[in-house]
Amino acid sequence: MERPVPLSIANKTMHETDMTKALIGTIHDWWDSQPKHPTIQKIHLIVGAFTCVEPASLQFAFEVQTQGTFLDGAQLVIKDIPLVAYCHTCRADYRPEFGSQYACPECNSPMEDIRSGRELKIDHLEYVAV
Repeated sequence: MERPVPLSIANKTMHETDMTKALIGTIHDWWDSQPKHPTIQKIHLIVGAFTCVEPASLQFAFEVQTQGTFLDGAQLVIKDIPLVAYCHTCRADYRPEFGSQYACPECNSPMEDIRSGRELKIDHLEYVAV
């Protein structure tokens, strides 16, 4: 069974280990509120490139921290969202290069408007009702 769950971990600046603790806590609060505790199979996250979250580190922290818990065996599925900015001078979207001060590659204007890449949220959970 797959259903959207209105949970968000956006706007939290944390190291991946602390972020994983917050993620587990958020999911536990939802899980604990269910009349019958479902078995969570997959957690789908959306992670933007501009969040400075390292997906491999997040995966590792999740695997370590969920051993022996209600999430033991659950899979963390991370969807990477690229950094996309909008140049007001060129009136076009572009993908800033990390290390290039994020300037527009056409006119070298500084990045002012981020269209995507800051996302950090739980998209949905896949679970089986018990």
